[in-house]
Amino acid sequence: MLSMKRLLFLFAVIGALHSAAQHQLQKIWETDTTLAVPESVLPDIPNKVLYVSLIDGAPWEADGKGGIGKVDLNGKIVNAKWITGLHAPKGLGMFGNKLYAADMNSVAVIDISKGSITSTIKIDSAQGLNDITVDSKGIVYASDSKTGKVYRIENGTPSLYLSGFKGINGLRALGNDLYVATSKDVFKVDANKTQTSIGIIDQGGDGIEPVGNGDWIGSAWAGYIYYMYADGKRDLLLDTHEQKWNTADIGYDPATKIVYVPTFARKSVAAYQLK
Repeated sequence: MLSMKRLLFLFAVIGALHSAAQHQLQKIWETDTTLAVPESVLPDIPNKVLYVSLIDGAPWEADGKGGIGKVDLNGKIVNAKWITGLHAPKGLGMFGNKLYAADMNSVAVIDISKGSITSTIKIDSAQGLNDITVDSKGIVYASDSKTGKVYRIENGTPSLYLSGFKGINGLRALGNDLYVATSKDVFKVDANKTQTSIGIIDQGGDGIEPVGNGDWIGSAWAGYIYYMYADGKRDLLLDTHEQKWNTADIGYDPATKIVYVPTFARKSVAAYQLK
């Protein structure tokens, strides 16, 4: 039978091993602080570019100032005004040659090769569209943070898909499931619309990205990024809230394990290596 001293030593070793095994973020680069209020980053790895939604004004004002910029994978701003004429664009999604941007109560559809808006899908009942995700069939989902709803867009036609979420923001379609970040919980919603909590971001979930092994990375706008394990545990990867560096709707490249962070009020995008 182990003595109390040996038990305490064993617990200390286990605790040290757990601490050493925790994930970390190591900063690689940060762009110039000239991006006009970046809210979301979407990596397009085959084209070696990051699409960045730029509010460039009040977060919920239809002022026509917003747009989308392009940043290369080394942090160089390629075009800070690639797409213009939006209001306060936030979440971005991509399918084939189309880029989708949530913009107030509309979704802008952008032809990537042409670099132009080809159509706008208006959702009359929406009040504050925030994030966007696209599933493997090209169906678009958009969250409405002001009404707690999720809309589904198929063949250009929107319909209400889910409702009743408090503080809804981040979305991620994965397989037949839709993952939803709210003011506290991150839910998995299956094809039957059954909701299961898979973790907690108690500062309010913004971006959520799958790591590829059942684990997730989640951000909170105020300046927190977490590694979320499949069993519900989590590690705090980044805390910049005291410096007032926001961590909005993150992007992630699973091949290189790089997290791309839009800093919102700091007006930059930063890249971090997940260790």
